[in-house]
Amino acid sequence: MTRSMLALLLLCSPAAAAGTISGPATVIDGDTIEVHGTRINLYGIDAPETAQSCQTVTGQDYRCGREAAQALSAHIGSGVVTCERRESTAAGGLAGLCLAHGEDLSAWMVAKGYALASRQVTPAYTRQEGQAWATRRGLWAGTFEKPADWRQDRRRMEASAGASAAD
Repeated sequence: MTRSMLALLLLCSPAAAAGTISGPATVIDGDTIEVHGTRINLYGIDAPETAQSCQTVTGQDYRCGREAAQALSAHIGSGVVTCERRESTAAGGLAGLCLAHGEDLSAWMVAKGYALASRQVTPAYTRQEGQAWATRRGLWAGTFEKPADWRQDRRRMEASAGASAAD
């Protein structure tokens, strides 16, 4: 069966109605894609935000969030992405297990060191994260702030700036 036949079968199957979406993807950031107008967070991982910077082993800043998004985009290319709904996010979004070229995109991102395994969601990607850490791939080649911590610090700074402006 060809990939296009498989994609058509998935789109027309009962699974599509139950939470499977398939088609070309647009990368929003290192752990978020859009397929047919639906934003999907890659299940079980957390990648740096697009504006987030990290440091190389020599201490030079680089845009790790942008690098993660570019790597995901290059890996998907013009291929079809198929996502199976896993859960709704706290913000009301959708998380899905997404495949491109027959490969789990979350596993690939963590294995290449572009994202962290979200242990509170699933232990599925901890092995890939351990291997990325051991071989100093991607984020693990230098220093970085965990994306969740970076977002929290960013919100705190913004709230503090808003409070100062109101004084």
